[in-house]
Amino acid sequence: MSPINVRRWSWIHKWSSLVCTVFMLLLCLTGLPLIYHHEIGHLLGNDVEAPSMPANTPRADLDRVIAAGQALYPNKIMMYMSQELDEPAIWNLTLGNHPNDEQFKSIAIDARTAKFIAEPPIEGGGFMSLMFHLHVDLFADMWGKLFLGFMGLLLLVAIVSGVVLYAPFMRKLDFGTVRRGRTARLKWLDMHNMLGIVTLVWLLVVGTTGVINTLSDVLLKVWQFTEIAEMTKPYQGQPAPTRLASMQTTIARAEAAEPGMKVGFVAFPGTPFASPHHYGVYMHGDQALTSRLYKPVLVDAQTAEITDRRKLPWYLTALLVSQPLHFGDYGGAGLKFLWALLDLATIVVLGSGLYLWLKRGRAAKAAARQAASDNAGRAAPVLARGHKL
Repeated sequence: MSPINVRRWSWIHKWSSLVCTVFMLLLCLTGLPLIYHHEIGHLLGNDVEAPSMPANTPRADLDRVIAAGQALYPNKIMMYMSQELDEPAIWNLTLGNHPNDEQFKSIAIDARTAKFIAEPPIEGGGFMSLMFHLHVDLFADMWGKLFLGFMGLLLLVAIVSGVVLYAPFMRKLDFGTVRRGRTARLKWLDMHNMLGIVTLVWLLVVGTTGVINTLSDVLLKVWQFTEIAEMTKPYQGQPAPTRLASMQTTIARAEAAEPGMKVGFVAFPGTPFASPHHYGVYMHGDQALTSRLYKPVLVDAQTAEITDRRKLPWYLTALLVSQPLHFGDYGGAGLKFLWALLDLATIVVLGSGLYLWLKRGRAAKAAARQAASDNAGRAAPVLARGHKL
């Protein structure tokens, strides 16, 4: 690589890194506890568990389940109901004053007895909520997400430029060499380069998935204004139903239409994942990957007839795959531990990069002062001779 190209890539690497480093450090520090958010939630006692019953205990009618939740908050309406694969004995109900209520109530109802279990804490405060919002949107909603997405793009630029510079830098050194007998700055430079290459693939994966995740609000809006609008077009102009169809019938028909799939969550009419005239029944598989991929089934909220069902567009599939991959949620405890180690290594990479820049700045200033002092020293005898003259 020519000296000009090296200087150009060095400039790109330096400034793309410097602009995003502080924010990437914040994301790494907040991301570390989020990798273990399930485990931390369990330690904090936030998990809700259903009473122990025989495995063959029959499930309650879903309309009874909904009625049990509404009995606790009779002035609120149903927004969503969902079920986790690892806890099929619980239906989680979300109720609010209107379909887009952000001050909703979350209720856990036993799927077998239709009895109230608990009201799980809503993430409105506390340590994990703070970590989540700092990591996801900086408490600035969509604009915070888009800003962090831009920082993620700069990180990807820094990674690519760092790889380009790594080859000529390591031409005379063995891979992973850390020169310890020289200056501290040189040792940290070698450490920065070595850990940067070791974490390269992980950084690309986490950086790319992170950028995709920051676009979640935009991608959902695109989907709602395109495919959902197309799926519900025949209902435009019609009044919203005044009486909703049986949820038991609705779920039974959705499961019959998609054999081998399970209900992930149901969006009630008027919510962002449905329409004013439909239930949105979102089905998924039962494997590590397919459990993250949803297939929407739109059901007429008045007649319980299926009106449309189709696969999600590619951009939403990419989003749904990116979300768990970003936090290492696919491979159990082993993958989470690896994610945590690589996160810590990335903190060292970012911190050492910042240290090297600060150290180089001080060295440059010291060199400039020394050069000025040397020039002054050389000029003094000349001025003295001139004065004598």
